[in-house]
Amino acid sequence: MEEDKAIVNLAGRSRPLFRRDHIKSDGRKVSLYGFEPPLGVAGPELVSSGNHRSEIRRDPLRNTWAIYSPHRQARTFMPATAADPLAPGRPGSAPTEIPFSAFELAVFDNQFSSLQTDGDQSRPSQWATGPANGRCEVIVYTDESEGNLQSIGQERRVLLIEALIDRYKAHFEGGAAYVLPFENRGRDVGVTLPHPHGQIYAFAIVPEPQATAARAFASGYDLIADHASWNGVFDIASDDHCTAFSPPFARFPFETWIMPNRPCRGPWDLDGAGIEALARMLGDIPRRLDGLFGVPMPYMMSFQAAPREAGDEFQFTVQFFPVMRDAGRLKYLASVEQFTGIFTVDVVPEQAAERLRAV
Repeated sequence: MEEDKAIVNLAGRSRPLFRRDHIKSDGRKVSLYGFEPPLGVAGPELVSSGNHRSEIRRDPLRNTWAIYSPHRQARTFMPATAADPLAPGRPGSAPTEIPFSAFELAVFDNQFSSLQTDGDQSRPSQWATGPANGRCEVIVYTDESEGNLQSIGQERRVLLIEALIDRYKAHFEGGAAYVLPFENRGRDVGVTLPHPHGQIYAFAIVPEPQATAARAFASGYDLIADHASWNGVFDIASDDHCTAFSPPFARFPFETWIMPNRPCRGPWDLDGAGIEALARMLGDIPRRLDGLFGVPMPYMMSFQAAPREAGDEFQFTVQFFPVMRDAGRLKYLASVEQFTGIFTVDVVPEQAAERLRAV
C-alpha cells in the first residue's frame, strides 16, 4: 500500500515500535507512534495560518532569555469536545491536527510554536538578540479526549517514553542544544486544551537552569550519592530501577522527582526494564498527588535530561512541580520568588514525602 511507505520500524527498547510520518499540506509533520503499525488514510486536517515570527532577547543583568511570539495570542482556548483539535480526524467531524481516525500516540509540529526553524527568514526587531530558533511539538498521549498519565495505562506510558527517546534523537541530530519534554496539567497552570497531551521544546541554546545543572554535574556533584546520604527520609516510592523522592531543596510543596537508580543522561540510556519502571512511576506519582486532597492536582512536569553537549556526569530526572499547598489553596509565585528567585515553601519536603508515601 502507498500509505505504508512512511511506516518505520524503530526497534524500541521494550518491544517493537513503529512510527509513521505524514506531511500536512502546510508543511508541518505529524508522526504516529504505536506498538502496531499505524495504518489508515489521512483525511481533512487543520492547517496553520502562517505568518508567524518569534524572537529571543537576552537580559544582561540576569543572563536569562525571553521569547516573544505574538501569534500565540490566537491559540485555541478550552474548546468544546466537538472542536477538540487533538482528537482523531473522523468522518463527519471537524478537521483536527491529526487527520487519522485512530492512533495510539501522535506528535505534531505546533502551529502556535514559540520557536521557529532556521529556515524561517523573517527578520527580528532591532531589540532582539536573534530569531528564537528551535522547534515546538505537541505530543498527544491518546486518541481519547479525557485522561491523564495514570489513567492512560502502563502500555501507553511505555509508548510515550519510547516516542520521547525517538524525538530526543531526531532533535539532537537536527542540531538542538537542549530538548525539554513537559506537561502542564490543569487550568491553574494555564492549560488551554484539556485533551491529554504534553509538549516538546527543542532549543538552539541551553537555558540557564539546565546550563547551571550541567556545570554542577561536571564539577563533581553526584545526585545519586547525595540521595543515598538522605537515608530514605525523602523517598516516596522505589523499585530496582527508579526512585521517587521529594528533594530536601524542593521549591514547590509536594515537589517530586523520579530518578533512575544508576547513572543515566536521559531516557535513551534506559533498557527495557528501566523504561517499564519509569513508566510505572509516571503513573504512580500523579495518583499520589491526586490523592492528597481528593482532587486532580495541577502541576508542571518535565523530563530533565542532559543537554546535547553535556558530559556523562549529568543525571536524568523527571520532575513534578505541583501548585497546590493544601486543599483549595494554590501556591503562587509572588514577589519574593519573582524578584529574587528564592522560593518560600509552606510544606517541609520530608513531611511532603511522608504524606505522599501514605497515599
